[in-house]
Amino acid sequence: MNNNDILRRIRYALKLSDARMVKIFALVGEDISAEEARAIVGREEDADSIFCTNDRLSLFLDGLIIDRRGPRKPGSPIPKAELELTNNDILKKLRIALTLREPDILQLLADGDHKMSKSELGALFRKPDHKHYREAGNQVLRKFLRGLTLRLRPASPK
Repeated sequence: MNNNDILRRIRYALKLSDARMVKIFALVGEDISAEEARAIVGREEDADSIFCTNDRLSLFLDGLIIDRRGPRKPGSPIPKAELELTNNDILKKLRIALTLREPDILQLLADGDHKMSKSELGALFRKPDHKHYREAGNQVLRKFLRGLTLRLRPASPK
């Protein structure tokens, strides 16, 4: 998955408007306009689309954490953008921002049609140098975001 697709899915699941995205970016010192926010989450085929870099996605996720949970301490430094961002890092930041616990994440993955055991999930959140560390593939992140969307935006009854 590319960063634009990840950001687009997060935005849809959380029902974030352009103005809300601008505010989230502003929490970490990133000044963007509403048009730029719209271009980042737009389709890659659009002429005015902007590629979302790892550092910009990292800043957005850090801003989402601050928006949902509040700043760490008064006067604490603004988080620095990460140049290297893995699917594991994205899952960790979403877990923190949305205050998800292990059973919640397992249920979201199950809702997204991806069964996972507790030990497999624990391996995703370990440090990379740990012997039981496991990289989260694109499919795991995609199914997690799908489960999140289904939970937060349930289909309307017919």
